[in-house]
Amino acid sequence: MNALEVTHLSKTFGSVFANRDISLQVKKGEILALLGENGSGKSTFVNQLAGIYAPESGEIVIDGKKCAFKSPQDAIACGVGMVHQHFKLVDVMSAFENITLGEKQGGFFIKKNELFTKINEIQQKFGFSIDLHQKLYEMSVSEKQTVEIIKILYQGARILILDEPTAVLTPQETEKLFAVLRRMKENGCSIIIITHKLNEVMEISDRVAVMRKGEMTGVVETSSCTEKSLARLMLGGKFEYKVTRVAAGRSQNPVLVVKNLISKNAYGKKSLDNFNFDLYGGEILGVAGIVGSGQKELCETLTGLLRAESGEALFENQNLLKLSPIAIKKLGVRMNFVPEDRLGMGLAAGLDIAENVMMRSYSEESKFFLDRKKGSEMASEIVDRYAISTPSIHNPVRKLSGGNIQKVLLGRELEMHPKFLIVAYPFRGLDAGATNNIINMLNEQKKKGVAILLIGEDIDQLCALCDRLMVIHDGSIKGIVNPEQVTREEIGLMMMGKSIQKTAEEGKND
Repeated sequence: MNALEVTHLSKTFGSVFANRDISLQVKKGEILALLGENGSGKSTFVNQLAGIYAPESGEIVIDGKKCAFKSPQDAIACGVGMVHQHFKLVDVMSAFENITLGEKQGGFFIKKNELFTKINEIQQKFGFSIDLHQKLYEMSVSEKQTVEIIKILYQGARILILDEPTAVLTPQETEKLFAVLRRMKENGCSIIIITHKLNEVMEISDRVAVMRKGEMTGVVETSSCTEKSLARLMLGGKFEYKVTRVAAGRSQNPVLVVKNLISKNAYGKKSLDNFNFDLYGGEILGVAGIVGSGQKELCETLTGLLRAESGEALFENQNLLKLSPIAIKKLGVRMNFVPEDRLGMGLAAGLDIAENVMMRSYSEESKFFLDRKKGSEMASEIVDRYAISTPSIHNPVRKLSGGNIQKVLLGRELEMHPKFLIVAYPFRGLDAGATNNIINMLNEQKKKGVAILLIGEDIDQLCALCDRLMVIHDGSIKGIVNPEQVTREEIGLMMMGKSIQKTAEEGKND
């Protein structure tokens, strides 16, 4: 029997069809992967299932009963809950308080012991092990995600939608999550998982639903597919997805030398604890670590946005730690940092492509007049050179897909002809085709002799693309390794603070 049946679902935004005539069935006790390139309509589709958007036509039937959602509360009342990629939790509250937030049973005299018992029964049933008294800000990303899952199960969800659940997890945490999902499946739950990682689709799903250009193009049994066949179905036509480490002549001397770098956060804790590493021209040095291990602080310290406590970062014999962000930029240091919300930090959502391009170069122009013609010409070059799909350079960036937004971000920095490029999370949330485009852009810069510091989340991508890999944990470097000489499991252990014997001496992996 089907847990969920969707028939002829459609949704438009203005004149654009985000979803067109979508029909899909999800069985009880199955894991269905939802695939599609950026802009294919996946988010719009699941947001309708979760009550965030209302469909303009079509039906949603749950356990044989037609449902109409006006809010997420309506969806959860019918048994549909969604774990978003960006958690909807309150950091200063405990796990118990987050799970029971909004609980009305008993008014001001909620029987906490009964609620604790109910939550612990859920933990035991599905194999969770969360300290309900612990504050959210003390938890790892994996633990916060678990709290989100427990929360929607506590609210009565039988159909769970997980949006990119492994994006920031280590291999070990991913394996633990998959074990939980399998146990949920055994207990009759239905799970829709959105992911761009084809290897995970093959491992965890029973069936795969593929979307393209707002339409459902096919639903197939996972056992009858390969990663290549899924990529072709997702992107259309022939497609080969392969991360390639290109050969480039590495500079004889390092472009950047970081010595004894120490930085502290607002609470006085060391966010970077005695960082020492070199970076060469024509090299990609990857940085792997659990989110919050110091990646953001490393980016901001090297670009002058965060003042270091001590140490040196020598670039062309100048200590970047003593220079302003503008002075660092003029040296040829460029940063392309992609936060969880690309439009929250990298670009201004309401401005068009040309205006966003001019924002980055305004300081090099007149203090009183902006050369809009020059900015428009540069924006046109970026759109053409990097094949950005947009009606015009005057299209607001908020209307672009994730992959095109990222190409605008990175293309803008590359047009400044960097010598040293810091790229953080460039593949976050991108499909295989968009990821390939970004990889090609980085490899071209590497061939030109640019030194690239690449901060990423996907270990497989980092190992395939980078010449060396710096693994960090809780503000410390656990080792700099040759990615061809370590396993992804060993890297995962280092990300969690363990030391391994295969750590390579820095600078020796030519």
